[in-house]
Amino acid sequence: MPPRRKKNLTVSLSPQVVQKAKVLAAKNSTSISGLLARQIEALVNTDQQYESARRAALDLMERGFHLGGTHSIDREDLHKR
Repeated sequence: MPPRRKKNLTVSLSPQVVQKAKVLAAKNSTSISGLLARQIEALVNTDQQYESARRAALDLMERGFHLGGTHSIDREDLHKR
């Protein structure tokens, strides 16, 4: 598989945040760009996992569960007044 093309993105940060980001990036042996890319990718992956789990849970709720019980009385008889 050929490598994916990447797109540039411009971000504006305060000088204090940039300085702290440089230090953090150096501690992680990467650049600020690499640091941001990893964090954004992690956010996107987390969101995709959440949406997948949400769809699966909604599907389960829609189908319901058969727990083995039976109805001995029908709904109309149960709610007669």
